[in-house]
Order: sequence, then C-alpha cells, then structure tokens
Amino acid sequence: MESSQGNSISQNNLDELLMQSTSAIPTSRVERLLRERELRRSTRYSHSNEESKDSNGDADMSISINDLYVPDGERGNREEDFFEGNASVKNLMDGYETQGARVPKQRLLVVANRLPVSAIRKSEDSWVLEISVGGLVSALLGINEFEARWIGWAGVNVPDEVGQRSLTKALAEKRCIPVFLDEETVHQYYNGYCNNILWPLFHYLGLPQEDRLATTRSFQSQFAAYKKANQMFADVVNEHYRDGDVVWCHDYHLMFLPKCLKEYNNKMKVGWFLHTPFPSSEIHRTLPSRSELLRSVLAADLVGFHTYDYARHFVSACTRILGLEGTPDGVEDQGKLTRVAAFPIGIDSDRFVQALELSQVKDHIKELKERFAGRKVMLGVDRLDMIKGIPQKILAFEKFLEENPIWRDKVVLVQIAVPTRTDVPECMYPHSHAKLY
Repeated sequence: MESSQGNSISQNNLDELLMQSTSAIPTSRVERLLRERELRRSTRYSHSNEESKDSNGDADMSISINDLYVPDGERGNREEDFFEGNASVKNLMDGYETQGARVPKQRLLVVANRLPVSAIRKSEDSWVLEISVGGLVSALLGINEFEARWIGWAGVNVPDEVGQRSLTKALAEKRCIPVFLDEETVHQYYNGYCNNILWPLFHYLGLPQEDRLATTRSFQSQFAAYKKANQMFADVVNEHYRDGDVVWCHDYHLMFLPKCLKEYNNKMKVGWFLHTPFPSSEIHRTLPSRSELLRSVLAADLVGFHTYDYARHFVSACTRILGLEGTPDGVEDQGKLTRVAAFPIGIDSDRFVQALELSQVKDHIKELKERFAGRKVMLGVDRLDMIKGIPQKILAFEKFLEENPIWRDKVVLVQIAVPTRTDVPECMYPHSHAKLY
C-alpha cells in the first residue's frame, strides 16, 4: 500500500496505526492535536524503517511547526529535533509533486530588494555586472534543482529607456529581472523606512528619537514610499509570472509584497522569509503600521524565519496585536491558514571545497601561512554595522591578552569587515570606511 507521500507502508503497520487512532475519541482540541502529532510521528517512523523505497529514493524531509507547539512538560529537546531536515523551498512545493517524482525544473521566482549582481554603467547602452556581496546571495547559490529567476533592484538609478532596455538585456543573461526605482523612492523606501525604521526595530534598537512632529511627517512619507516600492516589485513579478511558479519573497524590505501578489492572483504560491530577527510582540507593538504589515505578510502561504524563537514571536504578534488564532501549523485568519516555520539558512559547501583547488586560492593560503607562521589565528567575518559587536570583540581580545600575557605574539585576530548600508548613517560605525586588521 502506498501513502500520500509515495513511501511504502506495510499493511500490518497501517492497521496498527489505524487501531491506535480510533481506540479513543479525543474529548478536547488539545487532545486531538496531540493524537494527530503522535500519529504523524508513528507514520514517519514506519517510513524510515521500511527497507523498500520508491524508484526516486527521496524521503519527505519537510517538518511543520506542529513539532514546535508542544505542552511545556513535553518540550524537552523538541527544538533541536525540529531543525533536522528542514527545507523551506520543499514546503512551498507541496502542490507541485506528482506520484513518485517531482516536476522537473520547477520555476522559482526569487524576489529580493537587491539583485545578486550590481550594475555599473559604462556608456549609454553598455553595462558591467559584478557579483554582490551578501548572505542571501551566498545561501541561494546552492539552489540548483529549480529553474530560478531573481527579481530585484540593480542598485543604480536608470531614468532613460535606452539604459533600462540595455540593462534588462544584460541582466537576462544572468537570469535576473530588474525593478527600476527612482532616486527619491530609494531614499524614502530603502534608506528611510527599511533601514531607519524597520531594521533598528527588528534588532531591538527602537525607533529614532527625533522631534515628534518631524518624525511623524517623515514616517508617513517613508511608509508611503515603502508601499509604492512593494507595489512596483509586485508589478514586475506579475509581468513575468507563469501558472505554477513559486514566488519566494525575502526580508523586511518586502513585507507588503505577499498581499500585493495575492491581490493579482489568489492562487499564486507565495512564500516570505525574514533574514533578520523578528522582535517580541511588545517591541513590534511600538511600530505605528504594525497591524497592516502583519496582515500583509499573512497573505503568504508560508512564512519562514531563521529560528524557532523568531517564528514564535511572529505568531505571538499576530495573536496579541491582530487577535487571530495561533495554531500548531501557524496563524489562522477567518479560515485562511498561513503556515509559519523555522528554516535555518545555510551555504553551498561544495563551492567552498572546490575553491580550495584553485591556484589563486592555494597561493593565498600559502601567503597567509607564511605571514602567520607559528601563531594561532582567530578569524572574524562580519558586516560592518552596529549590531555585529565588532568593537566588543576587539575589546574582548584585548582583555584576553591582558589576562594571559603568555599568549602575546602567539595569537592574532584577523577581522574581515564588509561595509554595509553606507547611505544610512544610523547603521554605520563612525569612520566605518577604515580597514580593520
């Protein structure tokens, strides 16, 4: 007998599960949820112990947030169990599997504020493209089982049609689709609302303390630009969307995008993933547009976070601020369920292993070994912004050497710091253009 996932289950095991599930009728909602969870566990256990598999040999590795919400007495190590085998893209693909095999090369539209390449204009119709630096780019380079298209801003203002056409053509070779934002929109949307309002708040830094009337006026204009920019992203997505595509929206820059996309096509598969912390409901409550942003995100089919705590904070904000019901699978609003889960991000490790074989990499490794010969090397790689704790790291290293003089001249700290948000003074260290050694 075949299960809905295409894995074999022996008749005896299935009969046993059915007998267990019907041995008693749950008398409460909590008991029913616990019974369903135990049934899923038993089913997964039967799958993992079955010797025979389908021809594709793939096991279902998706785990829902059911495994997160358990009674306090049973919580134990469930958080650690939850992180095993998660893949956010696989959860989005629930509606696109055939019996025994996945549809080959499913189209995936990745939508982020910035494209994975930066455009530099050389002439009226000539552009040079350089790979952008960032964690999102590094993480998504490992996705190769989908036919991916990346939609985002190229990081440059292109007001003329000739430049837009030529840049669109150049980006198409990289499977990228540009969203053209004018300078004022970028200033109000990206430098303003995204990095002056949302970014500090999501990192528990609070809203900017300025003159109240001036803050209110700037907030309103920045929020309007934020909604306008999100609508512009949605217009481009809708232009290139095909039936069956999965749209994957990224980060706090595009919290309005799921709602905009669903207004175009309610059947569109939409996921949204946050690459920063999501604050507790008490912190999120201080944001004037809190309810509107939450409801816009809830328009997505799946909402993802890095950790269990961030997912729990989001569900808590929806229940306490919007008055909605948090369920084991996510958040329910008038019969519409938005799944909420944690998906720890990773990198394409094979790329790093292969890079070790490059001659220029080998030469650089040799140079570093000669430079730091006989000393322990401590390496730090961080973005150069206030939340990364780089000054604290240097002070801690200084204190270590003061308290352990035997290690002086025997250990060295190498700090690699990548400048970020250079147009937003609030997010930068003073003199952050200087190199750290």
